[in-house]
Amino acid sequence: MWHRWCVSSIPAAADVLDPDVPVLPLPDVAIRLDQPITRVHQALRDHHLIAVRRRGVLMVPAEFITDDGDVVKGLPGTITVLNDSGFSPDEVIRWLFTADDTLPGRPIDALRGDRGREVKRRAQALAY
Repeated sequence: MWHRWCVSSIPAAADVLDPDVPVLPLPDVAIRLDQPITRVHQALRDHHLIAVRRRGVLMVPAEFITDDGDVVKGLPGTITVLNDSGFSPDEVIRWLFTADDTLPGRPIDALRGDRGREVKRRAQALAY
C-alpha cells in the first residue's frame, strides 16, 4: 500500500540543469521509448537513465532520448562508469551537460553525435 510518507525507490538527481534544458516527465519518456512506464522506472533504478526532480516531478532530460525513440547510444554505459567512479547522480548530470573544450562541446552532445567511445574514455579517466 502506498503512503504519502513512503520514499520512491526511483533515484533522482537534484535539478542541476540549466532551466533551458528541456526535460520530459516519465510518462512522456515511456511514450517516446514505446515502453510501459514500469520499464522507464526500471531503467532509472538500473542507472541506464537519470531523472532530475523539477518542481517535485521526476523528469528525464529530453536529450537522453533520440529522435528515433531510443536511449542515446553509450549513455547507459557512461552513467555506469561515472557511478562506479563515485559520481553522485547530480555530478553525473552536471558532467554530461557541462561543455568540455577538448571534446569540443558537452559530453551529451558527443554521445548524440556518435562519439561515445571518446566520452566513455574521458569518463573512465575521471576514475583515476
